[in-house]
Amino acid sequence: MTLTDIRSPNVSRARVLEKPAVKGRGGIVAAQNRHAAHVGAEVLRAGGNAVDAAVATSFALGVLEPWMNGIGGVGAMLVRPHDGPVSSIDAGARSPAGLNPADFPLVEGKDGDLFGWPNVLEDRNVVGARSICIPGLVRGLGAAHARFGRMPWADLVAPAVDLASDGLVVDHHVTQWVAQEMARLQRNEACAAWFLPDGYPPVSPAAVTGEVARLCSPNLSATLARIAQEGPDALYLSDLAQDLTRDVQDLGGYLSAEDMAGFEVVEAPARSEPYRGYELHYVPDLNGGVSVALAMRLCNRDHRPAGPMVSPDDIMAYASAMAASWEHRFAELGDGAERTLPSCTTHFSVVDSEGMTVSLTQTLLSLFGSGVVSPSTGILLNNGVNWFDPRPGKINAISPARKALANYSPVMLTGEDDVVAFGGSGGRKILPAVFQALARIADFDVELDCAIAAPRFDLSAPPVLVADPRFGADLLSRLAECYPVVLADRIDHPNHYTTLCGVRRKQGMNYGAAEPWHPWAEAVSEGERLFPED
Repeated sequence: MTLTDIRSPNVSRARVLEKPAVKGRGGIVAAQNRHAAHVGAEVLRAGGNAVDAAVATSFALGVLEPWMNGIGGVGAMLVRPHDGPVSSIDAGARSPAGLNPADFPLVEGKDGDLFGWPNVLEDRNVVGARSICIPGLVRGLGAAHARFGRMPWADLVAPAVDLASDGLVVDHHVTQWVAQEMARLQRNEACAAWFLPDGYPPVSPAAVTGEVARLCSPNLSATLARIAQEGPDALYLSDLAQDLTRDVQDLGGYLSAEDMAGFEVVEAPARSEPYRGYELHYVPDLNGGVSVALAMRLCNRDHRPAGPMVSPDDIMAYASAMAASWEHRFAELGDGAERTLPSCTTHFSVVDSEGMTVSLTQTLLSLFGSGVVSPSTGILLNNGVNWFDPRPGKINAISPARKALANYSPVMLTGEDDVVAFGGSGGRKILPAVFQALARIADFDVELDCAIAAPRFDLSAPPVLVADPRFGADLLSRLAECYPVVLADRIDHPNHYTTLCGVRRKQGMNYGAAEPWHPWAEAVSEGERLFPED
């Protein structure tokens, strides 16, 4: 039996955190940033539908949580009109056509980023201009709006323009994220100018000063204004694309204007998997939803809950199903191979008053992505090449013009008069977190906020299983007989599990909930004030 406890002795063992679900017949936006969720909720209040709110929330998140996501990134979404079929819109990462695999020679050791790949010379697959894939998010949002939206595009992007002009408010959470990645940010002049004023992580002024510190990006605000006025193609077909790709190539990257112009969003019916009287819906291929669905298939086949509440046997079964799903993922999935089930990211979910639901995950991949900001446009760019295996000859090997095997997992669960839109952030940690929360809802009818807050394991780097100490000694001992177990706190820094948020529409009532351990995450109801005390 192997059980390792890495918890800090300084952290309280007695604290209890909770965020009760919000409830009502109006629309709800649940996101990792309260201000961004409020932007989406205001769109709902103004008469927009769930897709309109999702577009506005997406752009706002790119400004308010820039280390996770933004218009230099990628994403995928599910949309379910009221009583309609679930559609997927996939704007996932694709490598530039000019990428040269020979530029990524392996050296000794493993990288310290999300996936523990073998080291590449100068971390070229993780940091810098060579790590950048085509940023498809804005084209994906445009496709969703063209098909489902009803408010003017410019009105949905406008809040993000204003937020970028005002600048990101610096609080303790901002300081933590920037300080954590200071070494990466220092490698790019434009990135350092934005996030490291005076060469150091920003710190919020003392309260007695009555002042607020902000991180401003005037060029990003100008770029967003162009996208608002000219539409999503402004980023792909105008001089913005020329400026962006010139900046990347000047730094040694491959991204070209032809890559930008040729990027295509994949619109298709969502794939579905039956589970305990529900249907799980996910983006069809090369994302984390595929592996969540396989884990649920295996659990549905091999395990039946014995009682009305979650038991140790259930947790053991969930872990076994997740371990088998990872084995399939690592061995079989990749562009040019198997893409679907066998025959640091942000997520938000929206439900409107009419029952339309959206589940959208968007990402730069690693924290601060490539660590490269285009000085001409103010765009912080992804490091999507890090999704590819740097080992030549592997199924998911680094190659030109190929789609990456990503980990984002926007999903929906539909049952009789019951719809759950769900997802999370945290790289590979997303998959086991989403799987466990959905299984608790389907197996035991657990409420949305309780499913998010419940004790959780992470099995994203098998065979090691990271376990929430709240499971208790007996269950932890059973897990340790099957896996090398590491005990880790459920805290926001570092996030050992993932950040979940979701919405639910059940019997005509809407619910929204967000991760209780994340200081920014919130579910915001239509009509709720940003500053309730005003």
